[in-house]
Amino acid sequence: MKGNNVVFVSGSDEHGTPIEVEAIKQNKKPIELTNEMHAKIKDLFEKWEISFDNYTRTESEIHKKFVMEFYKKVYQNGYLFKKKITQLFCENCSRFLPDRFVIGNCPYCGYDKARGDQCENCGRLLEPTILIKPRCAICGNEPVLKESEHFFIDFPRLKEKVENYIQNNPYFDKRIKTISLNYIKDEFQARALTRDNKWGVPAPFEEAKGKTIYVWFEAVLGYISATIEYFKSLDEWKNFWFDRNALTFYFIGKDNIPFHAIIFPALLMANGEGYNLPHVISATEFLTFEKKKFSKSQGIGIWIDEAISILDADYWRYALIYNRPEERDTDFSVSNFVEIVNSQLNDTLGNFIYRVLLFIKRYYNYKVPIPKEINQEAEELLNKRIRLVDEVDEAMKQVKLREALNLSMNLAREGNRFLNEMKPWEHVNENSEIAKNVIYACFNVICTLSVILYPFIPSSSLKIREQLNLRKEFLWEDAKKLINEEHVINEPKIIFNKTTEKEIHQKLKEIRKIGE
Repeated sequence: MKGNNVVFVSGSDEHGTPIEVEAIKQNKKPIELTNEMHAKIKDLFEKWEISFDNYTRTESEIHKKFVMEFYKKVYQNGYLFKKKITQLFCENCSRFLPDRFVIGNCPYCGYDKARGDQCENCGRLLEPTILIKPRCAICGNEPVLKESEHFFIDFPRLKEKVENYIQNNPYFDKRIKTISLNYIKDEFQARALTRDNKWGVPAPFEEAKGKTIYVWFEAVLGYISATIEYFKSLDEWKNFWFDRNALTFYFIGKDNIPFHAIIFPALLMANGEGYNLPHVISATEFLTFEKKKFSKSQGIGIWIDEAISILDADYWRYALIYNRPEERDTDFSVSNFVEIVNSQLNDTLGNFIYRVLLFIKRYYNYKVPIPKEINQEAEELLNKRIRLVDEVDEAMKQVKLREALNLSMNLAREGNRFLNEMKPWEHVNENSEIAKNVIYACFNVICTLSVILYPFIPSSSLKIREQLNLRKEFLWEDAKKLINEEHVINEPKIIFNKTTEKEIHQKLKEIRKIGE
């Protein structure tokens, strides 16, 4: 919207043991499962208007080729070494049990359903062999120990470089730096790059035939391969990954901080080609549902396919960004969601827009009134509009999306306050200049709102633009412009509707009943 050259990429992380375990349980090949899930996820992102330029998948040939070439370079640079290790092996299934093929008790907190890679309860990173009372995730049998040789990444050799990068990165906030430096101090050890499983990117080394690249060290490279795939060109993607004027932004959950602030930069350093390292990492805290942890098996939560069957995506987008856990864990509840929809979207924003446009239709025959002279009250509102646009812009630059949304809605609140205090309906006949000033200022406030709210509620912003009879491009520079010439609006329509807790619970119940 601001005229910058931007590419927005992500993709389905298809490899690794969770997929393999689930595919075995469903009696499917992993590729069958990921084909199905990738299509569903891609479709849902589109319905939610998450505007990826390229939402790809790690099974793409471009990704696999890139990863293999990338690690050949890391190997040539001397950051890999071979080492024999003892692994868990299930004699019943005749397979090694990496990561999520193992379930057991966490050695740190005692949680009895800890996975071989990470404890879901305390968040600690784990190795399968340190689990207490381990068992095969497929058959439940107790595994035995067996020796296997693997390639390891020599992370300790990169420790000083990574520490300097973290400490000197001006874009990292204090929280990111603290978490990252503590991780380096306690857990930045050599890690196995290869795995004894078939599903994944093949290890590109002669001595590692039949092994694959560990998914944690392969999926993060998907940011680069997705950019390469998008441009379908040898050169253009490099503008984003090698030009020092390019900025990279990452949107993740806080449990992913080590992989984006430490592991990914370390891998790029080991490769040695001079890739841009992560600049801004926007890591949210956790979101709970009605004070409980989300759980599909226990029916705790509303899933994104269910949500858009209940209400349009913009209602959820707005409420989720309003509730975004940017600095601390936050809770999502149906009652709070209803309150946000009814009081903010319907009453504050929707009502303000509808009242102003209906006034223009009724008293000015759809033509926006232009006063002969802007009075002091109208000028103050229009100036406040400019200041708020700048404040929204600054919050967005700092990736404070929640603050940016609140500032945007402050403009709608100011518009409402101005309309109610100035009462143009009392002056429209006796003193038309007062009424014209009020409606003219409010109309321009709505024009601004249609621009600055677009990142948050795109469909609704488009509906607003259609009623305003403005072009459907969304350029940030338009947020400050004034309509100073004769302009005719389209038919005013209600944009948002109120809802109730009962209505949402009833619809959710019906959706789940159909699903069963």
